Amino acid sequence: MVPMGFGAGVGRIGDWYEQGNWYRGGAEQMLFFSWLYVVQNDLARPVLAPDLSQEDLIRISRSFDLAPERPPVDWSKAFHHLPVTDLMKNVNGPIGVYEKMIRRKPNSPDWYEGGLYHDDMPFDVPAMWFMSWYDVSTGPNLALFNHVRANAASEEARTNQFAVIAPTLHCGYERATEETVVGERTMGDAQLDYDGLIYGWFDHWLKGEQNSILENTPRVQYYTMGINEWQSSNTWPPEGAETVTYYLHSGEGANSVFGDGVLATEAPGSEESWDAFTYDPGNPVPSHGGNVCCTGNAIEGGSFDQRGIEARNDVLVYTTEPFEEGIEVTGTIEITLYVSSDVKDTDFTVKLLDVYPDGRAFNLDETIQRTRYRDGYEREVFMEEGPVYEIAVSPMSTSNYFAPGHRIRIEVSSSNFPRFVRNLNTGGDNYDEVEGMVAHNRVHHSFDYPSQIRLPIVRGEEKR
Repeated sequence: MVPMGFGAGVGRIGDWYEQGNWYRGGAEQMLFFSWLYVVQNDLARPVLAPDLSQEDLIRISRSFDLAPERPPVDWSKAFHHLPVTDLMKNVNGPIGVYEKMIRRKPNSPDWYEGGLYHDDMPFDVPAMWFMSWYDVSTGPNLALFNHVRANAASEEARTNQFAVIAPTLHCGYERATEETVVGERTMGDAQLDYDGLIYGWFDHWLKGEQNSILENTPRVQYYTMGINEWQSSNTWPPEGAETVTYYLHSGEGANSVFGDGVLATEAPGSEESWDAFTYDPGNPVPSHGGNVCCTGNAIEGGSFDQRGIEARNDVLVYTTEPFEEGIEVTGTIEITLYVSSDVKDTDFTVKLLDVYPDGRAFNLDETIQRTRYRDGYEREVFMEEGPVYEIAVSPMSTSNYFAPGHRIRIEVSSSNFPRFVRNLNTGGDNYDEVEGMVAHNRVHHSFDYPSQIRLPIVRGEEKR
């Protein structure tokens, strides 16, 4: 098989509990709300007999619209509606599975009934997996690829898993050109013979052709942004990737790009303290580009200059010094934050960026973590005012070369809306609430609380 942009089929893989793109870090991804408006069947729709022949379906389609196109919705406004349980009703959308799904928790038994693939299920199919860096679910997709390589039922399936990761939007492989632009960032010539790979794959497995597709195709083909080149590896992440820890620092405060937040490999000292910001769900940090799809006119996916977002005081900004020599970051990016708050539950968001010498800051990947799920998705554990909590933020994934003079930056906040549902900070169900609370959140960085990001670095002599 050749799965493409397949995150909506991935349930639970290891520590990933996205349940078909519904969540990231326990927070709902709003793209599914607008997607269901288009595709879910209304419970009140006319129902055809299940045994109708193809001939009958063609005949009655002359009188009935079997696939009606629903009226357009201004999702840039519709996503703001509260409670989110009524969001579909508010746009006169179809009544269907949304009403049930919005009430689920990440480990609800309902996620394990139906079409999602979970890591306790058998798998025994050779596959060529197509992904893209600005899709919504590249991290869990790569986790599934690795899981199948290690755990497929047969040796044939385990040894015949291949992956392709393009620098494009969701299912945007064929839109790669000699001058591929994703959002505002130029990615260079990202063309690949996608048709040759797919047809060659099916010709071998379905027709039995001995076309050398297995011998001539790297196990992993991935596009590295920044150098704008296709690279290959036998594994993911690539062989030789070294994890380097960067710690969060500040003096006067990391609030906004005008603060003094720093990313450095030196661990913080005991004298450092925290950066504080106010998160008001009535005034969330807006999404600007990103690794997303299917949100109508609410978000244009891709890589955009984030300096406007970084001017906000509720966005903490941490940046390295300019690199004298370029470095490549390829693989899974892990984040540990030490946080505190005056509310029972809130979110923490992280965004990874490539900062150009002229100041432009292009987003690479973004993530979120709901604090009530900091100890896992099987149960909710709420915070108390005062204690400092360690949270492992849901990971990010990318392949980007930071050229000499460029810098690595992360943004930390508590909202990225409407990419993710706003946490109303009450500790309640969130989905059925209309009133939120203002949260006063802190990110700690000291010897005892070393907030950090761990980057997979591929050195120059090893990456080619």
